[in-house]
Amino acid sequence: MMKIADAQIVIKSPREIELMRAAGRVVHRVLDELEAMICPGVTTAELDSRAAELIAEAGGTALFKGVRQQQAKIPFPACICASVNEQVVHGIPDDRPLKPGEIVSVDCGVRLKGYCGDAARTFAVGTPAPKIQRLLDVTRAALELAIEEIAPGRRWSQIARKMQKWIEQHGFGVVREFVGHGIGQQMHEELKVPNYYDRGQGYVDFELRAGMTLAIEPMVTAGRPEVVLADQTGWPVVTKDGSWAAHFEHSVAVTEDGADVLTDGR
Repeated sequence: MMKIADAQIVIKSPREIELMRAAGRVVHRVLDELEAMICPGVTTAELDSRAAELIAEAGGTALFKGVRQQQAKIPFPACICASVNEQVVHGIPDDRPLKPGEIVSVDCGVRLKGYCGDAARTFAVGTPAPKIQRLLDVTRAALELAIEEIAPGRRWSQIARKMQKWIEQHGFGVVREFVGHGIGQQMHEELKVPNYYDRGQGYVDFELRAGMTLAIEPMVTAGRPEVVLADQTGWPVVTKDGSWAAHFEHSVAVTEDGADVLTDGR
């Protein structure tokens, strides 16, 4: 049975939302600069190094570096997650040069003056295959659809259902194991923000309220939606069938009129 969550919702003040927007500006700048760097031959380690420089220059700290989780044997060792091709999330930057036609999802989180910003984009390295370009376009559009549908009083499940329908009608898969989340003074706050709808056991629905801040992040596969851990480090998550994946994310505040994107650089 679908559960309804209300007590865990954290409402932010206008001041807190502006502090989150300031952190979001840093995230936006990092992603813009890394996009300009991405080309055949560049390594994700080089992207991570530049991200570290930009975050430090802004007076922020990288949210991901040093994070521990139960299944991981090591703390996350980098400032960004850089997930290449079949890697869905939590890719560890390394020295392998990117190749023409590949894709890389860059997820960046920053804490600035006690508040967090979190966003992700998937970039093509040169010109991808037509199906992969459609994967990027559909995933980005799923995020945009969700933002456009946000309004106080709506249930998140109404929006998640539309996201899932949009993605699946284009022949792609919606990852279930990883979803969006609340965000604020902590990178992960309640509630979980799924990109799919399921009335089954464990699906938690909630009502959107002005002042809520959410990280919305569709993760979409070119094949089946199932994912597994790539190796014994416990970090990179890959598609089980080896199909490529895309990931787009924004941190968003719910307003009386709809949604206010906090990681769009404004």
